[in-house]
Amino acid sequence: MIISAQDIKRRLEASLNPKAQPVSPFPPGIFRERPQPASVLIPFILHDNDWQVLLIHRANNVHDRHSGQVSFPGGRCAAPEESPLQTALRETQEEIGISPENISILGKMIDFLTITNFRITPFVGILKNPFHIKIQKEEVTKAFTIPLEWLANEQHFSISYREIEGFPPFPVITYKPYQGEILWGASARIMLHLLTILGLLPQTYAQHPIPPEN
Repeated sequence: MIISAQDIKRRLEASLNPKAQPVSPFPPGIFRERPQPASVLIPFILHDNDWQVLLIHRANNVHDRHSGQVSFPGGRCAAPEESPLQTALRETQEEIGISPENISILGKMIDFLTITNFRITPFVGILKNPFHIKIQKEEVTKAFTIPLEWLANEQHFSISYREIEGFPPFPVITYKPYQGEILWGASARIMLHLLTILGLLPQTYAQHPIPPEN
């Protein structure tokens, strides 16, 4: 049976601890500068009685540190007075043309730190029908969906450890290609965390999925 929107909302609310530190595979204090605030929207679409998750393929851009990657719609906060939710909604409209009026927000997740020193606040929302996607070609090359059930299949992703100078070994989640697109990195980590919240994956995947190999 498909998980209901009300149940998604309830589980998100139950999982959120306002006092919790951001999810991070890195030890505290590893970044010298304060993380840059950013937000993403995880858009759910109900299709043929199944949830689909909308993702984007970012355009190649020398000014985008996540250039060319598969991600959720979103980006950095534009001004100090802009709230995380306003950032997520604004970026979604700018990148794929979906206005806030066509999005029903179910809740948000704990913040996530990335290796590029962003502090990302993810929001989960449902796209209301009818909606129309209009891609901003300078920022996005493609918008596509992946079934939530496919994303929750443990055979469809792997976890390895990566070493970069200045960082201890950290886990990198990589999904198998879906219609030629590969979800990996911070967006995949956020996705796995959401799947544990929804009860579709074991809690062991919530933060540090496996210990590094000796």
